[in-house]
Amino acid sequence: MDLHSSIEIPDKVKADAPVYVGKEEDIKQSQRITASVHDREVVVFYHEGKFYAMDRRCYHAGGPLHLGEIEDINGQPCIICPWHKYKITLATGEGLYQAINPTEPSATPKWRSKGIKQRTHKVTVDNGSVYVTPSDLSISCDSDYYADKYKKTGSSDMKK
Repeated sequence: MDLHSSIEIPDKVKADAPVYVGKEEDIKQSQRITASVHDREVVVFYHEGKFYAMDRRCYHAGGPLHLGEIEDINGQPCIICPWHKYKITLATGEGLYQAINPTEPSATPKWRSKGIKQRTHKVTVDNGSVYVTPSDLSISCDSDYYADKYKKTGSSDMKK
């Protein structure tokens, strides 16, 4: 036995590497899927010709965003959390709410942003395959609490 030889063990898959989540046509047809991306549960939406991905659990109370409806709010596609009707932009993860400015003569509510609350992830399509790349996890986001609480263990298993 040669004590100087070593067995090369492959590095663990990088936490920011793209993960295959499904076939483009299948996701277009179903309009949404859930998938595990590096042990993080995400939902991938296909809406009006674009793919979006975000943490599956709502930042507010962990509601199942994959069961929510998509609505256009203030010119932006948003997922509506089925539990408490929180509105979250698909593109940026901003929480939206309606507010009235008491100093303005009109008491008409206007849409305002709470800031980025829901972690979104990059979606790429390559040769009919859809991949999700996690966003920078070193930057904290409100939805991280529920993503950690409901973390999946194991590989990138896809579910519908």
